[in-house]
Amino acid sequence: MIVRPHRHWFIRLFAWHGSVLPGILFRLSLNLLMSVVAIFSLEWYETLGIRLTLAPFSLLGVSIAIFLGFRNSVCYARFTEARQLWGGLLIACRTILRQVDAISPASGPRITALLMAFCHSLKHQLRHTDPRADLQRYLGDEAKEILRLRAPTNAIEMKISRWLSEQRRSGAVSDVVYAQLDSSIHQLSLVLGGCERLASMPLPFAYGLLLHRTVYLFCTLLPFALVPDLHYMTPLVSVFIAYSFLSLDTLAEELEMPFGYANNHLPMDAMCTNIEINLLEMTDQPGLPATPVPDAWYRLT
Repeated sequence: MIVRPHRHWFIRLFAWHGSVLPGILFRLSLNLLMSVVAIFSLEWYETLGIRLTLAPFSLLGVSIAIFLGFRNSVCYARFTEARQLWGGLLIACRTILRQVDAISPASGPRITALLMAFCHSLKHQLRHTDPRADLQRYLGDEAKEILRLRAPTNAIEMKISRWLSEQRRSGAVSDVVYAQLDSSIHQLSLVLGGCERLASMPLPFAYGLLLHRTVYLFCTLLPFALVPDLHYMTPLVSVFIAYSFLSLDTLAEELEMPFGYANNHLPMDAMCTNIEINLLEMTDQPGLPATPVPDAWYRLT
């Protein structure tokens, strides 16, 4: 995620880091190349009786803008839902630890370790990275057993649930307290299931492919429709229009799966660290990690 300080609107016009421009610069250069080709071939293809007018491009451009706007709205809704799920994870971890600390303070460090292992395991599951180092840091040798499973994040949640069942069988908690704690643990299941649904169910491929092809075909042919009227201004206008469409298409691709390392993805490393700080402070444990801050390019992972 890009976290930039507030700047004057004019300075923001020239922002480079955090913009999608670096990612589409090569594609814009291809549009510029097509504009130059259109300028130098104008006389030749007019002698062939070939002439592209702006009318079909105007209609197609409006249609593409509408569908790109709809796709971006859907993808941003997925990003927002993912952020709400991770916000809910912070609330659930705080609630579970607060309730555990009230009934069994001695179990606080153990539950804190399990909750932190759950958060980091979920992060690695969504990013398809190796959770071995983080799980061993929080669970020690117990991590080997969990790492052998196909669903380690769910297994960690089961360990929290089994701890609660043991407390109930031993008479340490009443049925009412058990129900309240079990309801809080259930919030972990909701977060896990919601994130798995977003990660495993992208937007229909054919829909995105149709828009992708249409945008690139539109940007390729646009210079040939502009050049009879704009001549040497064609590259400037064509690249600007292509920038608008290609940027929206690229943003939609990033927001569709918000769990990676791209500029517009969720900063799950920072969110896990924030959860860890909260839980360690609640149980008065030393060794708090540093507060996450953006790097030199304003990126927070």
